[in-house]
Amino acid sequence: MRPDQRKRLAELSEKLIDVVLEEADPDFWPGAGQSLADVDQETRGNRYWCKKNAQATFALCNSVERLTENTKVALGRDPYQGQDLDDQIRRAEKLAGKMLEKVNKQHEPRTRH
Repeated sequence: MRPDQRKRLAELSEKLIDVVLEEADPDFWPGAGQSLADVDQETRGNRYWCKKNAQATFALCNSVERLTENTKVALGRDPYQGQDLDDQIRRAEKLAGKMLEKVNKQHEPRTRH
């Protein structure tokens, strides 16, 4: 990732965090301060929609954060340890060869004695 892209993602992350903090605040949801027994169906539906919207914004923010991180979780691997690409290719080729042998054995013509 280029430095300018990393900077733009960091700025986007800051904006999204501000939005999450506002959207996730139950004081801003419809029916705030009322018991659920006193809230009509439309208000309950709007409240539920606000919760789902906050959750979606949080998920988006989390995705942006993970994209900019250089961690094992974000990359799906340890950036400082592990096999290099050539080793991974060799292992994949070996596995593919074994799978091909297995398939060929299953399709060999059988002879009767």
